[in-house]
Amino acid sequence: MKLLVINGPNINMLGIREPGIYGKNTFADLLALLQDTAQAENVVINQFQSNHEGSLVDKIQEAYGNYDGIVINPAAYTHTSVAILDALKAVSIPAVEVHISDVDSREPFRQISYPSMACVHTIKGHGLEGYREAVLYLLDHYG
Repeated sequence: MKLLVINGPNINMLGIREPGIYGKNTFADLLALLQDTAQAENVVINQFQSNHEGSLVDKIQEAYGNYDGIVINPAAYTHTSVAILDALKAVSIPAVEVHISDVDSREPFRQISYPSMACVHTIKGHGLEGYREAVLYLLDHYG
């Protein structure tokens, strides 16, 4: 199975950005977790991060015909991006949405997730471990 992990704005700032909310683990720690998960589960995982909405849409579109599943943390675009929703719907690749923090217990505007409307599952508030859970979910249900 070949999976694409997509991270939106500010995920590259993990460990620096609001560690009380997002934890002290760094973006490098996340990449290491993904590499370890890929090796342990015998799956190919490629990672992409951008702070730009159009780049995220482009990467989702490029996934068509090239990946079996997507793990996506749209970050701030979760609450604003119909473009990401539409891209996920267009490619029809099973996608799992991940949020490091428990967005349900945060500000009211964070209760809305447009991309989740095209995702098969959502994982919230499990820290970086949520990414491993997302990979395992895709393997269990689509692998």
